[in-house]
Parts: sequence; C-alpha cells; structure tokens
Amino acid sequence: MVDSWNAERERNALRRRLRLFDQASRLARFGAWECELSTERLTWTEGVYDLFGLTPGWPLKRAAIVDLYQDESRREMEFMRAEAIRSGQNFEVESQIRTIRGEVRWMRLSAGVVSEQGRPIRLFGSKQDITAEREVRDRLRRLAERDTLTGLANRALFEDRYREVIRSGLDGGSVSALVLIDLDHFKAVNDGQGHGAGDECLRQVALRLQDVFADAMLVARIGGDEFAVLLRAPLGPARIAQMLRRASAALSRPMLWNGARLDISASIGATILGRPHRRKPSELFAEADAALYQAKGAGRNAVRIFGEPTLHLAVARASGLL
Repeated sequence: MVDSWNAERERNALRRRLRLFDQASRLARFGAWECELSTERLTWTEGVYDLFGLTPGWPLKRAAIVDLYQDESRREMEFMRAEAIRSGQNFEVESQIRTIRGEVRWMRLSAGVVSEQGRPIRLFGSKQDITAEREVRDRLRRLAERDTLTGLANRALFEDRYREVIRSGLDGGSVSALVLIDLDHFKAVNDGQGHGAGDECLRQVALRLQDVFADAMLVARIGGDEFAVLLRAPLGPARIAQMLRRASAALSRPMLWNGARLDISASIGATILGRPHRRKPSELFAEADAALYQAKGAGRNAVRIFGEPTLHLAVARASGLL
C-alpha cells in the first residue's frame, strides 16, 4: 500500500515538473525535440509545436517539417545534420522557417547525437524562437552599415564589401567597374543655403544614384560629398560609359529646397576591371581616383574612365560637351 502511494506521489511530481517545463518553455518560446534515425520518427515538446504554428499532438512527418525551412536554411541544416551523424559531433545553427500559417520566423536549432556501440541512433536537442533577437541584430547591423542621412551604405561597409569582392576573383569576379563620384562646389551650397539645404542635396543625390545604378552591387556614401559605386559584371566599357553619362546628367539637374533652386553637378571617375585583372584593391581604387582627378581637372561636371581616352570622347560628345 505504501509502495503504491509512493509511486503515485512520484507520478504526480513528475507530471507537475513536466507541466512546469512546458509552461516555462512556451513562455521562452523554446522546446525540446528528438528524432529516431532508423524511422525518422519525431518527438516534440509543446514549445516546438508552437514555434512551427502547429497544434500539440499534430502528426509529425519529417519531410513535411523540413519543407517549412527556407531554401538556404534547409540546405545548411541538412548539411550540418549529415555531418553530425557522420562525426558524432553536436551542432548549432540559426534557421529561417515559415510556419504552417505562413509566418516567417527565425529559430536557433541545437542538436546532439546519441550512439550505441559506435552507431548513431538518435538526434536530440532544442529549438528556440529567436525572431525578435534577429530583428534587433539586423537593426543594429543596419545602423552600423548605413549612412544615417542618405540610407546608402557607409564607408565601412563599402570598404569591407569592396575588398571582399575584388579579392574573391582575380578574373574580375562579379564586379565590372569601380566608380567614384564627387559633388562639384558642394561647399557653396552649404555656405550659401545652410546645412539643411546641404543635407537635402545629399539625400536627393543618393536617390538619383540609386535610380541610375539600380542594378549596382553597392552604392555608398564614403565621405561628406563623396560617393562610390560597384557595378556588377558583365558590363562592357561602352555600357559602363553610357551609365556614367546618365549619372552625370541626373546629378546636374537642379534641385529645389524651401523654394530655392540648388544647382549641383558631379565629377565622376571610374576604372574598369578587365578579365583577367591582376591589380590589388588599393591599385584599382587609385586608378578610379586618378580618373576622378582628371574629371575635376577638365572643368568638373565631367566623366573620366581610367585608361580609356576614346570613351572620354564618346561621353563628352553624348553629353553635348563637344
């Protein structure tokens, strides 16, 4: 009789602990899971059901659950799962999923391996909703990478991306040209109309650059009135010259601010990445900067492409300068 009473007391205590775990894990948007490798049978706690937008007790089929992962996350998760089964090593990964109701969420998936006689038989671990955490991280990253006035990439992001894409392929990779842009007589706008006018001018320049270079890899503000663009490959020299001509025309259009007309133009210099190229990132930047210096020396409101005198002539004629 005593043994029966003790057993019932233990069962009640276990039910209370399980209920407490489920309540706490659902509050933390967290759950535990396991998968039998021989049958792919899944077992979840209520927190994982909640994460995927499913009713607890819903019949679980691994193939259907995997389909709820976004493509890139699915590939990464399946690769790490296979490596864990092969090596017996634990892993952790952040994956993007779409719930059964179509909501996009991020989760942190942790997994361990249970083996018997050296053979993996089961995976287990936890899944936690980190959507809010990712949103905060993404906002902080955007603040760190974006120019607060124009919304363009800032200099730090430009330098990181520039070195990355140039060094990733000496054959030119995914970049066809580096373009540097410097506004002409911008100081006169700031001094004559005030910093409010100058700020509006920079915002309008950013919008025009994004319009002209809509397909660019990156458009950045790298200084006070200095901008840089990475053009995607493949683009031939003639097409690049045409885009720079359009940019020059767009930036020379007058702007309005508080009823006042702001006259602005830009000097543009570029260097083209041939296939193959053997220049370092610093050398390519120096070439574009030299072309920019030539554009300024030509009277400003001009376009120059490093080492391409015939294109200079074509740009000047098309712009009505000759």
